[in-house]
Amino acid sequence: MPYLSLIIPFYNEEKNLPLLAKELNSVLPNLNKSFEVIFIDDGSTDDSFNVLKDIVKDNWKIIRFRKNFGQTAAWAAGLNNAKGEVIIIMDSDLENNPNDIPMLLEKIDQGYDIVSGWRKNRWKDSLFTRRLTSKMANWLTSKISGVKLNDLGCSLRAYRREVLDGVQLYGEMHRFLAILAYWQGAKLIEVEVNFRPRKYGQSKYGLSRIRRVLLDLIVIKFLSGYSTKPIYFFGRLGIFSIVASIFTFLAMVYYKFWGGKTFIETPLPVLTVLFFVIGIMFVLIGLLAEMIMRTYHESQDRKTYSIKEKVNFN
Repeated sequence: MPYLSLIIPFYNEEKNLPLLAKELNSVLPNLNKSFEVIFIDDGSTDDSFNVLKDIVKDNWKIIRFRKNFGQTAAWAAGLNNAKGEVIIIMDSDLENNPNDIPMLLEKIDQGYDIVSGWRKNRWKDSLFTRRLTSKMANWLTSKISGVKLNDLGCSLRAYRREVLDGVQLYGEMHRFLAILAYWQGAKLIEVEVNFRPRKYGQSKYGLSRIRRVLLDLIVIKFLSGYSTKPIYFFGRLGIFSIVASIFTFLAMVYYKFWGGKTFIETPLPVLTVLFFVIGIMFVLIGLLAEMIMRTYHESQDRKTYSIKEKVNFN
């Protein structure tokens, strides 16, 4: 079993792959650790696959998708096929520098479960365009998730394999992998890594992804806090709505007898009924979600906890 599994997804990177392979050949053998390299061809339409096939060695592997499924699917395929004790994921566009790999492994050896890269000097010449947008996205994610990361979009990260067990990736959730593991008790550190502008090809990222990222962030925040007790979330909304209906009812009575307003002269009767019905619906949705989640966990035999270590278990 190798110590390190290096996962590298790519899509239409035929010019970058030979350069990346050359850099990896100058770094990986000097680690003095066993390793495997897993390339994920995410449905490339250029000659990337054939170019890479002429480069790979015995411990270099390729997984080729039938079509472009997206980066999250590529990460998931890499994780499902990796055998290493430590897993490092990096981009194939040469923006990540393989020379940072030894530093990531050094931090893992110091006892950290996740080592996340921070491209501190990225977009330094685009303060009011990409850099500002990136800072806002990272700030918002940190506030919602409770995990402070300066560079959520950096793929270059190292993980202990055990902290990723049971983590399922969907949508655009690959970028939240460190957050998902951190919520399970993983010890995380962020370190500065090198950033190099892309030489060949075009970036696969754009501002259009912000909407999807925010929606996925809301989903994982809900799942992290209420996946085992959804009644707490929906029930809280339901109780709030029912309390609001009581206040609107009292206000309606006040205006009727002391405010000189009949029921039909204010929207309060409609609001009272609306808030009450919505409150009851939220409570019922919470109960339904509770039954669904219990059925899900029991049928899948999924645990609601993560074990880091066992002692004296034979």
